[in-house]
Amino acid sequence: MRHPSVIARRVAAASVSLVVAAGAAACGPKDNDANSAGADSEPHKGGTLTVLNANPQEDFDPARLYTSGGGNVPSLVFRTLTTRNRENGAAGAQVVPDLATDTGRPSKNATVWTYTLKKGLKYEDGTPITSADIKYGIERSFAAELSGGAPYLRDWLIGGADYQGPYKDKKGLDSIETPDDLTIVFHLDKPEGEFPYLATQTQFTPVPKAKDTGTKYEEHPVSSGPYKVVKNENDGERLVLERNTHWSASTDAERKAYPDKIDVRSGLDSSVINQRLSASQGADAAAVTTDTNLGPAELAKVSGDKALAARVGTGHFGYTNYLAFNPKVKPFDNPKVRQAISYAVDRTSVINAAGGSSLAEPATTYLPDQKSFGYTPYDHFPAGRSGNPAKAEELLKKAGYKNGLTITLTHSNSKDFETSPEIATALQDALKKAGITVKLQGLEDNDYSDKIHSAKTEPGLFLAHWGADWPSGGPFLAPIFDGRQIVEDGANFNTGFLDDKSVNAEIDAINKLTDLDQAARRWGALDKKIGEQALTVPLFHPVYKRLYGKDVKNIVISDWTGVLDISQVAVK
Repeated sequence: MRHPSVIARRVAAASVSLVVAAGAAACGPKDNDANSAGADSEPHKGGTLTVLNANPQEDFDPARLYTSGGGNVPSLVFRTLTTRNRENGAAGAQVVPDLATDTGRPSKNATVWTYTLKKGLKYEDGTPITSADIKYGIERSFAAELSGGAPYLRDWLIGGADYQGPYKDKKGLDSIETPDDLTIVFHLDKPEGEFPYLATQTQFTPVPKAKDTGTKYEEHPVSSGPYKVVKNENDGERLVLERNTHWSASTDAERKAYPDKIDVRSGLDSSVINQRLSASQGADAAAVTTDTNLGPAELAKVSGDKALAARVGTGHFGYTNYLAFNPKVKPFDNPKVRQAISYAVDRTSVINAAGGSSLAEPATTYLPDQKSFGYTPYDHFPAGRSGNPAKAEELLKKAGYKNGLTITLTHSNSKDFETSPEIATALQDALKKAGITVKLQGLEDNDYSDKIHSAKTEPGLFLAHWGADWPSGGPFLAPIFDGRQIVEDGANFNTGFLDDKSVNAEIDAINKLTDLDQAARRWGALDKKIGEQALTVPLFHPVYKRLYGKDVKNIVISDWTGVLDISQVAVK
């Protein structure tokens, strides 16, 4: 993900998201009450589902959305070639067919991907969905006025880097072929074994060229999913969806589409959302949130009430919060200094500052601890639960700092429980025990983001986070550790400026693999290898705790998104 906060906002609002988010524990969301929720009655069609959100569903155009797995509300309207598996836990981290009959057929060393559409697919107006519509939907995502979506197609498709979209270039992209109405072929400029994951992004939504209204398309996009947009007020602040009568469950194994109507209301304060879900009065009894977590104080209250506690969904999204070093800045150019800080970190105090063990789990690996990412356990600089200041002091002496040292930690002033002052202060206190004096530099969120994502201004030590575009090690490791992705002028995410030929070569080798299980194992091994260089200090993975109304049934929370899947819920 080129900008870690983008997915996060969509998936987990309290942290960003959603992403963020997003989308991490190997055990998965065992305590999400998915089976017990609504056990007194089978889910059935009918009723109105209300969605109470903090963030409006802005840019409701498939070209402009940047989501993980097609998003939550968006995936009710926008179907794509592939989608996420709508099941609980680890099973939900798999990619499955959506509009296509399979997840794609690779050839020519995974540089060519071919898809066949299912028969009988229709838009909300009853007209057939064709491969040409998917090609056009992708091409319009290259238009400057519709920017904002995932950048991979521009990077991966032959000719994508220079293409300006169909409004300027009527000819289109030669690297996308549609030999007939049901076939679409993609030609890539390098092997990409994870193309099926990318095909879950909303840019793969079919768009009928005759109905394209440019920047106004978001007001009434033509639905290919089970619901159509009947109202979009204030750029997604109020979104009302009703059934698309031309959607057929026989072509869609993933979306249940139980409610008749979905009313999305945004712009609400997070505390108000949780109060309304807790009270569950009137329409709020059949309400959920797709972006608001329970905070520490709210969780403590809910945990003391059995009835409320039974209405909390727990999930894990592929997301890591960490300390980042800039080796170009002294004293962080010295590996022993970076190792010393790694040993000195007190993860227990950090987790307490992040809201406690119910909302955060300790991390010693950069990759989230889920199988789909290739999670391989390691702890190169074991600090225990509360830090190892003695080992840190020993390394500092070897580095030439026998009297300790003074450093600056840059953080955000936003109250997000991940890059905020509470986390920074916890680290300050821990490092002090090892003779390291930490000065805190707090910045407003926009200034903080600009500073840490610029190669010219990146500080020596700062708080950072990364969320998954999809549940794999590829979009987690490559943007952060591939030397060819260092951006000197623009947004840079390779914070350690690592440009290791062996790492770059292994990234290329894994990208060629179409066996995703084999690829996952190699991503995990690469994570372990990179971790030896102490370019980051993994701190914790967030846990998402969200309330839902008392009349909401069929709770499904996958390890892909970590949050309730709105396409599965039913209401009384």
